[in-house]
Amino acid sequence: MNPFTVNVISIIKSIPEGRVATYGQIARLAGNPRGARQVSRILHSMSSKYELPWHRIVNAKGEIVIGDAETAYQQHILLKREGIELVQEKQVILHQYRWEPTEFDWEWLEG
Repeated sequence: MNPFTVNVISIIKSIPEGRVATYGQIARLAGNPRGARQVSRILHSMSSKYELPWHRIVNAKGEIVIGDAETAYQQHILLKREGIELVQEKQVILHQYRWEPTEFDWEWLEG
């Protein structure tokens, strides 16, 4: 597995309950600011295997963007269970719920 993929998996696993991150944010933190689509592919192919909290990932506008209606609804329900409010049932208020890693988080991620 390449280092970017390993970093993405570690970062996604570290997003706490009740917080979200964007595809681009994860890509940037993992070392490839242009890798948002790669993050999406990693989520799609590895969420089950690595038990990733895939539902905590939204687009740059805070929107649920999964094309499959059933999976998008599942993401909506999982976010609401964690106390995350959604605008018009599909958009997270990023300034309120976006995860910003602390210095402690970085030490854990890099270690």
